[in-house]
Amino acid sequence: MKVLIKQTTIVHSSSPFNGTQQDIFIEDGIIQSISDNINQPADIVIEQPNLHTSIGWMDMYSHFCDPGYEYRETLETGALAAATGGFTDVMVVPNTNPVVHTKSQVEYIVQKSNQLVANVHPMGAVTKNAAGTELAEMYDMHQSGAVAFTDGTSSIQSPGLLLKALQYVLAFDGTILQVADDKTINPQGLMNEGITSTQLGLPGKPAIAEELMIARDIDLVKYTGSKIHFTGVSTKKGIELITAAKAAGLKISFSVTPYHAVFCDEDLTEYDTNLKVNPPLRTREDMLAVRSAILNGAVDAIASHHIPQNYDSKVCEFEYAKNGMIGLETLFGALSHILPANENGWTVEKLITLLSVAPRNIFNLPVPEIKEGASASLTLFNPSASYTFDETMIASKSKNTPFIGRPLTGKVIGIVNGNKNYFN
Repeated sequence: MKVLIKQTTIVHSSSPFNGTQQDIFIEDGIIQSISDNINQPADIVIEQPNLHTSIGWMDMYSHFCDPGYEYRETLETGALAAATGGFTDVMVVPNTNPVVHTKSQVEYIVQKSNQLVANVHPMGAVTKNAAGTELAEMYDMHQSGAVAFTDGTSSIQSPGLLLKALQYVLAFDGTILQVADDKTINPQGLMNEGITSTQLGLPGKPAIAEELMIARDIDLVKYTGSKIHFTGVSTKKGIELITAAKAAGLKISFSVTPYHAVFCDEDLTEYDTNLKVNPPLRTREDMLAVRSAILNGAVDAIASHHIPQNYDSKVCEFEYAKNGMIGLETLFGALSHILPANENGWTVEKLITLLSVAPRNIFNLPVPEIKEGASASLTLFNPSASYTFDETMIASKSKNTPFIGRPLTGKVIGIVNGNKNYFN
């Protein structure tokens, strides 16, 4: 397979071609040449106005539901959703059935990933069955290809158990990933506790449920000298706690979701179940704090928190709806829309770094290169294209997204992932 990309602006800070317009010729998944003008015969020629190319993007928190919940998503449809959204690599949470807590389950995902258009990287459960009571065999899973460890949607509640896990992963420089959520504080909460929850008559989940756990886990990292990554951080105070801990030299990183930067609890006045997520949408002040953290460089990466839910789990009363929205296909368009380039010193390159280089650095994964002789891991996009998102643009098996009918900016053209290609 020969692919020729014509007149594309390269966006990759460590590349000598960064910011220049080039032709890229790829044969059998290897970048053969990069120059001003290439006239090689090719099976696929990509030529589009305002075409940009970066190294392949990586998502660090998605749920592909396979095995066990294939009616919501499969590894195949999840990989297609990733490719549609511009991601060549995705890290998946272990909350399947059975839970990914042994090396054989890690190997199942690694083996199946070989046939998929996007690379799927399994994360192993910290505890057996992600039940939070007994440590899983993390070393075995690490040897089999688990890139990080998390109980995913079931945050680790026991400080003693998390302490042991943090000490355990020191042996192989592993990272624990945590969604900060103290489930003992208002577990029946349906949305953020505040003025809006009172007006809507819905039980609230206070921000302190997130902030207490962040503070606790920071202390555990200080004690163990290990590494933790917080994802889905949604409150201003939580961001301040993590930023201070990083400044003190602790091995802590954090990511935010696009939806915590786009929506706040005031958007729930219509009881849209697609906006029911965990951590919940917070106040407008928290939403603006998330945006500021992205703009000022405090955030280490962006995570989609792609959580597919089937029709019946979302088309129901708000109380009974399950948490989560799909996010891979809309991530780039949503963030580019609310954070326009060339405002407040914000650039397309900064956003692309958060989506490509940053997640790989956090989890010690090799960063692809845009150079001759390198294996092609490329995302093609137009950063300024404006469009209205509709259901036909969804490759995921589930359709639970609040972005249908909303204007987005920044369109993904496709990906080249070795000798596998996908174009929208």
